[in-house]
Amino acid sequence: MSSNLTPLKALINTNLDQTELNVDLIVVGSGGAGFSAALNAVLDGAKVVLIESTEFVGGTTATSAATSWVPGTKKGLEVNPDDSPERVKLFLDKAVGQGSDPQMRQAFIEHGPQAIQKLEAQTALQFQVRQLHPDYLSELEGSVLRGRAIEPQPFDGKLLGPNLRLVRPPIPEFTVLGGMMVDRDDIFHLLRLTQTWKSFKYSARIIARHLLDKIFHSTSTRLVMGNAMIARMLYSYLQKGGQLLTSCEVTSFVQTEDAVTGVRVSQTQHNGMISSCTINSKAGVILASGGFNKHPSKRAQMLPGIKREWSPAAPGHTGKMQDLALGLGAILGSSGKTHAFWAPVSIRKRKDSSVAAFPHFVMDRGKPGMISVDSNGMRFVNESTSYHLFGLAMQEHHKVTPCIPTWLICDAPALRKYGLGMIRPGGSGLKAFLDDGYLKTGRTLKELAQALNIPASNLESTISKFNQFAKQGIDEDFQRGSTDYQRANGDATWTGKNPCLGELSQGPFYAIELYPGDIGASSGLIANTNAQVLNSSNKPIKGLYVCGNEMQSIMGNVYPAPGITIGPGVTFGFIASTHALKSLKDST
Repeated sequence: MSSNLTPLKALINTNLDQTELNVDLIVVGSGGAGFSAALNAVLDGAKVVLIESTEFVGGTTATSAATSWVPGTKKGLEVNPDDSPERVKLFLDKAVGQGSDPQMRQAFIEHGPQAIQKLEAQTALQFQVRQLHPDYLSELEGSVLRGRAIEPQPFDGKLLGPNLRLVRPPIPEFTVLGGMMVDRDDIFHLLRLTQTWKSFKYSARIIARHLLDKIFHSTSTRLVMGNAMIARMLYSYLQKGGQLLTSCEVTSFVQTEDAVTGVRVSQTQHNGMISSCTINSKAGVILASGGFNKHPSKRAQMLPGIKREWSPAAPGHTGKMQDLALGLGAILGSSGKTHAFWAPVSIRKRKDSSVAAFPHFVMDRGKPGMISVDSNGMRFVNESTSYHLFGLAMQEHHKVTPCIPTWLICDAPALRKYGLGMIRPGGSGLKAFLDDGYLKTGRTLKELAQALNIPASNLESTISKFNQFAKQGIDEDFQRGSTDYQRANGDATWTGKNPCLGELSQGPFYAIELYPGDIGASSGLIANTNAQVLNSSNKPIKGLYVCGNEMQSIMGNVYPAPGITIGPGVTFGFIASTHALKSLKDST
């Protein structure tokens, strides 16, 4: 399905043009989970309408790396044939334990490979698997170094024709050269452009295409990561006749007796007029609109002290569909000590006055020559741990010593080699970052401490101690670089004893502020193994399904591996639409 794709010519009509619509299935939300549900249904011959509240499809999936953790796929087992469902279960039992329903995890383990197999066999969505992509909690029994995390293959956006404009654009700070999207392979070659002939040819090819795209298409058409995944799913959904409504709000559910049988929607047209429509569904409604992260009151209640501008999640995660579901008797679960998944982010105001929240996943904080400190100039966390654990550590430590923001500090060689947040490797263009305050600097550690308003003696002592750890290759305080996952995110070319540890010794020294940013909800609507929304009596609300971050996470409040939101989201989207359509068939 990945080859010989025919370009789409016409722009799909995403506007309401009638007051009543009858379909087999309604899906609300167009991220990876929602598209999975909608695609699975159209593949089964159903008439489907996919409803998106914003002008773009893709949600947070579109702006993410789109890594999907789905153990047991065909391509994953080709890379790691020793993996097994029993090993996956052992790992999740060790990592998550009683943090979620084991039956929900088992449903994911069983159905995940089926969902991916169907999508790859019958749609344009194609994945690739890296030889090294470890589970984050690689120290736990049952973990693996490869084979469970799958990534979308790059996609030619020109195949979407004018529908390319429907895909949510990537975070600008994740692009280079004025909008060129890059993935891990691209970054590898771009950093070695002048070092090897292979990297030069590779880099020249993607740069030339980007420049031509800017001339003839005004935007880059070589899509990678999240944009590639959503574009591939959108392409197949449109090709197979799926209906799409954008900028469309669900205002209420339609109920017949005790079953959800549709929704009422409204849409603001380009001329300012508001159109309304009742959409009736034979098989029910699947909720996949991302969860509560942008909800005006639930955010303040469930994420106290965490500013909305710190969240890089997409704007459609308003929690409105959860509110409507709660009105039908649904239950919002709790993931324990945290209701969200986290990443440290740095913040910068763009020229258009919008705010960029840049997630620090793996590119800087765990590399040699990097260190993070609190307001007293002291370390408090293993910088090479997962972004989720880093974000949790910030919030926990802040209760004792102010560390929001946390200072991420590096020396000059580290900044040139790895970059620092929104600053690219090479260290060019520093003046703009210094002028607007995103970047702080000092010729010496004492000068840097003064710029950061932290005790110079503490910072000097902290870095002196850290430098000794770097020399010996062992972080005695926080065990940085002590697991396979952490070392994989270090610098494989580093000549020191530990790929995550390097001295901060050559000025000038630099620092940026990090804040805890919520990247997705872990608490959501309680569901069963069929993805049916449950009420307080633990009974399914007939006709109402949920998947993605709208659903209570099967990982609880743990982030054990890469892609543990998208992978289960795709899987339970598949489960939800399969069960809904089977129930419809059985009832007729």
